[in-house]
Amino acid sequence: MSPVDFLTDLLNPDLAFLPKALAVAVMSSIVCGVVGCFVVLRGMAFIGDAVAHAVFPGLAVAFVLSGNLVLGGSVAGILTAVLVAVFAQNRRLKEDSVIGVLFVAAFALGIVVISQAPGYAGSLQQFLFGSITGIPDSDLWVVGVTGLLVLALVFGLHKEFVTISLDRESARALGVPVFALDLVLYVLVTLAVVISVQTIGNVLVLALLVTPAAAARLLTDRLGVMMGLAPAIGATSALVGLYVSWSWDLPTGGTIVLVLTAAFLAAWLLGPRHGLLALSRSRRSRAGDTEVGAAPRAAGPVHPASRAVTTGGTPR
Repeated sequence: MSPVDFLTDLLNPDLAFLPKALAVAVMSSIVCGVVGCFVVLRGMAFIGDAVAHAVFPGLAVAFVLSGNLVLGGSVAGILTAVLVAVFAQNRRLKEDSVIGVLFVAAFALGIVVISQAPGYAGSLQQFLFGSITGIPDSDLWVVGVTGLLVLALVFGLHKEFVTISLDRESARALGVPVFALDLVLYVLVTLAVVISVQTIGNVLVLALLVTPAAAARLLTDRLGVMMGLAPAIGATSALVGLYVSWSWDLPTGGTIVLVLTAAFLAAWLLGPRHGLLALSRSRRSRAGDTEVGAAPRAAGPVHPASRAVTTGGTPR
């Protein structure tokens, strides 16, 4: 299918679910791209994975009760995030241990709950791998409003998040409420995950949160630029992934993740300063400079007058 044919399908009234799917995918990618920058900078990928699993019981309960999936997932994810932050205050246990216990328990609870619903197998597949073409109009509005709220909080607390990301102990000494900001960031990660679950599913949602930000991290050293690149990479990958999946009849969520991975590999290889090729050129350049600089020293002893000039002394 050519891009023109895809555009025609997007404008076709009989395929109204297609532009809706594209809107949700792009909005989710933008929100996850911005929030994911802090996830990558703070090494919170495991927390993102935990939250992605933690929202599952809320989604399952909302499905069984015919309620709003975004609301159900948000409640479960926020509750788990708060529990992680609270339990992690006990220094006998490291944060990753607490996360491991809670997210496995939450995911198991979700499986038990969803197993009681009619059409168990189909429902489980929808939650795990997404159902982007079956999103109702109400969820589209919920995703839009929630996404704007998340972005507003991220940019409103940008300075504080940067402070605790760079040096938590110094921030605590300066009186910055580190624990409260951790809670807020966990909640924002939860909301970003919840609005993305329907796009690529519970299993793959971590890719939307981490991969665009990781690719952007390889392309720039500036956080502001990174927070612009990450959502751009995510949104573009969502568009390309939806196009490829629609053209070749492939699973949408998996295709979007593969496109994201391709973008990450391209950044890893071609990044201007931190890409593999750039690092190889830099190493070769340093090796060449070392060889050139070593040549005069191998030629023989240095004249005392020359040594005096280079060391700032006065030749005799």
